[in-house]
Amino acid sequence: MKLAGALAALVVMAGLAGLAISSATAAPASKPAAQQAGAKQATVKKTAKQAPDKQAAREATAKQAARRPAATRTASKRSPSKDSATPRVAPEAASRDAQAKSKETANGTSKGPSKGTGKPRFASKIPQGGHADAGAAAALAGAGLGAKAVQASLHESAPEPAGTLSIGEAIGLHRVPDPLALRSAVALVVDSRTGEILYDKNSNAVLPIASITKVMTAMVVLDARQPLDEKVVVEDEDRDTERYSASRLPVGTVLTRGELLQLALMSSENRAASALARNYPGGMAAFVTAANRKAAAIGMRDSVFMDGTGLSSSNVSTARDLAVMVAHAARYPLISRYSTASDLSVRTAHGHRTFRTTNRMVGSSDWDLTLQKTGYINESGNCLVMRGSVDGRSLILVLLDSYGRYSRLGDAQRIRRWLEG
Repeated sequence: MKLAGALAALVVMAGLAGLAISSATAAPASKPAAQQAGAKQATVKKTAKQAPDKQAAREATAKQAARRPAATRTASKRSPSKDSATPRVAPEAASRDAQAKSKETANGTSKGPSKGTGKPRFASKIPQGGHADAGAAAALAGAGLGAKAVQASLHESAPEPAGTLSIGEAIGLHRVPDPLALRSAVALVVDSRTGEILYDKNSNAVLPIASITKVMTAMVVLDARQPLDEKVVVEDEDRDTERYSASRLPVGTVLTRGELLQLALMSSENRAASALARNYPGGMAAFVTAANRKAAAIGMRDSVFMDGTGLSSSNVSTARDLAVMVAHAARYPLISRYSTASDLSVRTAHGHRTFRTTNRMVGSSDWDLTLQKTGYINESGNCLVMRGSVDGRSLILVLLDSYGRYSRLGDAQRIRRWLEG
């Protein structure tokens, strides 16, 4: 009987040690970074068989627990993960903050179409932050970034199959009701003169912004004061090797910096935006650093930029931050002019081609646009930012993660009709 009891004690001690190791391994999932990542909960496997003598097992367990300090009964050493230096956040969990905001809105805290409900952060002190990925941290050195945006930008940005849920759909933002029944998961309307928020739906959700990124690209390029008439060559490295999207701008095309800037803003040409960023003083790494410094300087606390095109879903922001960006971009006459142009004919490596705007509302008297940009990747859904006027009132409109290509335009019209009363 004594031998049986001793054997049982050894088995139970082994079980306790295994459970402690499993608990310690699963523990990081409760930390904020892992919650942001939306990592799957670890499955704890049983590591010990039931002791044959249950009474002896219970006695041995009690004795063993009494010998150890309380602090050591639930903790053990954990082997470092090979991915611990460069954590990655899954696309379906890009923004815990966005999910929390959607719950608040569902509980009745959404501002909805109410006037005089607050002002966007057009100027505020930016807390210093850092990027968890070692390579990105070097590129983002000196930029003050919000922790939510940094963590949201760390998710994998590999190409996703057609029909994949956007981030907004995956975290339930589309299920948040709004009085206008918009098809966009996020909507924000701001009076550009007073900063008054007129309509707000999930405006703090941190989401991928796709080609809306190109507005920041234009500001950074113009800030560098590089000659707009300087010739720039579209090279092979400007091809989209992340999503393999099509382009009407052949490799080998030689255009002026000004022409590339207009094609990036008006037609959302990715190769044009890539060539601009690549030819920034210091190259692509210097461009990324400059973009994030610019974002921090103007008050975009929850935004991260990782390229100049928006093809990377690690480029993230909020509707409030984008309203700030549009307000500042409107101070650049060329951005206003190029983004609201209807077409541009240029000589490419394959002959003359005419490029047209991606926004059908350009030229419409309904909005009298002074700045606009569209965007789309799988993770972001269809996006739109605009600055225009309704009933003589200057407004900034941000729509993110809309279901269809034209639903963002329909949402803009619904908002306009509501504003007109």
